[in-house]
Order: sequence, then structure tokens, then C-alpha cells
Amino acid sequence: MPTTAAPTATPAASKPLAVVNGEAVPAMYANFIRQNRIKRNMAPESLTDDAVREGAVTAVLLAQEAVKKGLDKDPTVAAALEFQKMEMLGRAAIEDYLRAHPIKEETLKAEYENAKAQAGTTEYRARHILVNSEKEAKEIIAKLSAGKKAKFEDLAKKYSKDTSASNGGDLGWVLPANLVPEFAQAMAGLKKGEITRNPVQTRFGWHVIRLEETRKLDFPEYDKVKTRIAGQLQQQQIGKLVKELVATAKVE
Repeated sequence: MPTTAAPTATPAASKPLAVVNGEAVPAMYANFIRQNRIKRNMAPESLTDDAVREGAVTAVLLAQEAVKKGLDKDPTVAAALEFQKMEMLGRAAIEDYLRAHPIKEETLKAEYENAKAQAGTTEYRARHILVNSEKEAKEIIAKLSAGKKAKFEDLAKKYSKDTSASNGGDLGWVLPANLVPEFAQAMAGLKKGEITRNPVQTRFGWHVIRLEETRKLDFPEYDKVKTRIAGQLQQQQIGKLVKELVATAKVE
């Protein structure tokens, strides 16, 4: 007597997460819900299979209720859904582009070495007073030089238009490479406790600078900043993609 072949088992991945009022909820929804909850730093118990399934069922029930009431036809809701779809497609296009243009290890290392070289070997802690005119800057230097009675911190709080004014002009520890060239050059030419003899002009205005102290730069190791460098290079790639699309698009 011939035997009947056993039915082929349905792959777990294709089995619905649930069936709500006859509507199958794709298992893939579980991944979306988990990712969303992880981004929102929700409690670990919200990531269990039962909690995720419950979240999916709730979402489908609410969506079904909205459709039943015709809310999906509301112009604002319909436009929002289309916009979300457009954003999702945009993210998919970016991910596809990044996959097609992977950043090589040698590129990451070269970028690291370049950043390390630009950073130099020394960090500087400086204060500054930023004003609108050379005349104002010279008057401040004169006050600081007159018997050294005026305190730099007090004058910074009173006259500086920079956000550091509330901290007495303190910029914290900075690297010359991260500053405008004119400021960096003047700062690096000072000795500890010394104040610029002449105002320093940059695109922000006129500066009076005092060097507080210096220390040897402890540049982070490659493995510790590799991910950050990759992210920066990817942002540059995305910017390149957008420019290419804009250049070939017809926008009226």
C-alpha cells in the first residue's frame, strides 16, 4: 500500500505573528516593534516575545478601527502616511547606496592618521574675550596691563559676546586644528599665563586671548574611534549622493 508523503512544514519565518479579525500580522512586524522599543530605551520586559506580540496585535486593532471609521481617507492622515512612506523609501535608498559603496579598512585608517596628524601633540586650555571692534579689544588689553588689577574672568563676563562669557571666557581644553587659524596661531604662540599683546581678528570679531595651560595630547587609539570615523565618512557619502541627485533632478 503506497504511503502518503508528509506535508511540508511551513517555515517559522512565514508563520504570522497573529491573526487579528482575519488579518494576518506578518512575523517581520516583531522586528520593527523591537527596534523601535530599543531606540526608545524601553524596559527589557517590553522586548519579550509575548510583549512584542501584544504590541503588534494592539497596533493592528487600532489601525483596523481607524480604517473602519474612514480615518485613512482624512487628507492629513493620508498625507502623513505618504510622507512616512517617502521617508522609508529614502532611508532604503541610502542603505542601498552605502552597501554598494562600502568604506574600506585602509580608507578608515588613512582618515584616522590624517586626523591624528592634524590634531598635533598638544592640547591648550585658554580663555578669551570676544568683542566687535579692535578699539574695544585694545581697551581691554590696556585694562589687563594696568597694574594687573583687572581680572580676565571679570572682563570676559562683562564685555565678551561669546557664549563662554558666563564662564569667564574659559574655552576648556581645545585643539588648534578645531579653531579658526588666526586664533589657533595666536594661542599657540603664548606662554602659560600670557595674554595677547595685540587684538586677534577672526571672522567672529576681535579676540583677547590668555593661555591658561597646556598638556600632552592623548590621542585615542584607532579601534576606539573607528566606528565614529566610519559614521562621518558615511555622512559624506550620503551628502555626495544627495548632491548627485539634485544635480540631475528637475526642480521647479
